[in-house]
Amino acid sequence: MTTAAARRDRRISPVFLGIVAVMAVSGWAVWADVGYPYGLTAFLFVTAAWVVSLCLHEYAHARTALHSGDISVGSKGYLTLNPFAYTHALLSIVLPVLFVIMGGIGLPGGAVFIERGRIRGRWKHSLISAAGPLTNVLFALVCTAPFWLHALDGVPMEFRYALAFLALLQVTAALLNFLPVPGLDGYGVIEPWLSYGIRRQVEPFAPFGLLAVFGVLWIPEVNEAFFGMIHGLLQSLGVGESDTYCGLDTYRFWQSWDTASPLCAS
Repeated sequence: MTTAAARRDRRISPVFLGIVAVMAVSGWAVWADVGYPYGLTAFLFVTAAWVVSLCLHEYAHARTALHSGDISVGSKGYLTLNPFAYTHALLSIVLPVLFVIMGGIGLPGGAVFIERGRIRGRWKHSLISAAGPLTNVLFALVCTAPFWLHALDGVPMEFRYALAFLALLQVTAALLNFLPVPGLDGYGVIEPWLSYGIRRQVEPFAPFGLLAVFGVLWIPEVNEAFFGMIHGLLQSLGVGESDTYCGLDTYRFWQSWDTASPLCAS
């Protein structure tokens, strides 16, 4: 591959830059309390930021794979941060956004195809799988920084709620992705350390792993325990349950077109 081609394969996509611009402008609008109805700009800000985090999640997988020996990720467009270059754009971008809108949960999605045969060493394989959800962890720390640094003085309430809800999405995505379930990144972390026989037995179940997880989450006791863990982690970072509740309430602006919930009124 020529140097010019390599640079082209790694050039940041205008699509990604456009999403970042939407995030920046809508974030400013939330801060400045610009826009009608209440919550519309928060919806745009959180949605754009969520898509940015999905792109960075997949980029982390691809970039780690590149440095581990899979040079094919460049020619596939995975290093451009363009969500339309992913193997399954529907699963990786559209479906997670729809889940946020409908259920307020960060759905992990699989997108980049790594040529594992090019990579040598178990640790490298594990690190490639871990790189994506670790990006969500980093994103969550950034979103919650004003809370655990006690730097919320002067921060508009709507912006505070948007950050809290965005942090909730990142934490749920990280935890779900780190589950050692076939088809999720958590299984990818431990898979290189399993015997060949176990991997062959588990392989047919990989396409159904995420569906199984959500099926289990429909069990009320499991759902309560899972979100109890989520809120416990967020509270340890200074984000109260009322912040995330108001974040979801603000995000779903179409449910209350004129005003926020009385609990969340600034």
